[in-house]
Amino acid sequence: MRVGLFIPCYVDQFYPDAAKATLQLLEKLGVDVIYPPKQTCCGQPMANSGFEHLAGGCNELFIKNFAEFDYVVAPSGSCVLHIREHLHDDKNPEVAAQLSSKVYELTSFLTDVLKVTYLPAKFPHKVGFHQSCHGQRGLHLSQMSELVAPGFSKPGSLLNMVEGIEIVPLNRIDECCGFGGTFCVVEEAVSAKMGKDRVEDHLEHAAEFITGVDMSCLMHMEGILNRKGSKVKVLHIAEILNGE
Repeated sequence: MRVGLFIPCYVDQFYPDAAKATLQLLEKLGVDVIYPPKQTCCGQPMANSGFEHLAGGCNELFIKNFAEFDYVVAPSGSCVLHIREHLHDDKNPEVAAQLSSKVYELTSFLTDVLKVTYLPAKFPHKVGFHQSCHGQRGLHLSQMSELVAPGFSKPGSLLNMVEGIEIVPLNRIDECCGFGGTFCVVEEAVSAKMGKDRVEDHLEHAAEFITGVDMSCLMHMEGILNRKGSKVKVLHIAEILNGE
């Protein structure tokens, strides 16, 4: 199995430890991981702003970088959902369609492809888990609370394998943090209020760390925590699952 590692641009620039942890975790699990060095943005910011027609270069480069791999894995549910739903190539539509079906968010890859049942990880802390909207509602990483259906959580099942971790309960287990990509720019006040509400839920339950599958959501909440002067930290789930 040859896996291409796709690292979203904001993770590359602001949260490289999440990228490193993703690589290290996959290699621990015996995966042959390759990082194509010429990769760039997937084009999601342009698409979110109504300019998907200008993201052709992003699509072409993504296909050029990753078409040869058995799977493509990324530590970002948001970027993975964009690729799965929007990757296209008018000249080679079949190649684009085949590649988009092979792109996985990290925790989904671990549970659905590798079928991981054990992780030698330790993290003796109280952790709040944030269910990001793209991961939950787009990639179906966990069950939506408004549905009358059996609950499940792929990230949660992996966190439960970590020795010493205490997952704190939340009042609203899948409430949006308000980030929403460009939404936080065009609707700043609404986004900030939603983020403050989401952070307060974690603080109320004495979380020491907040984790999730999307650093974009965690970045939004990190800014709110910092402005509050809180000592609570955010960590991508890969950094916890890779912990020793």
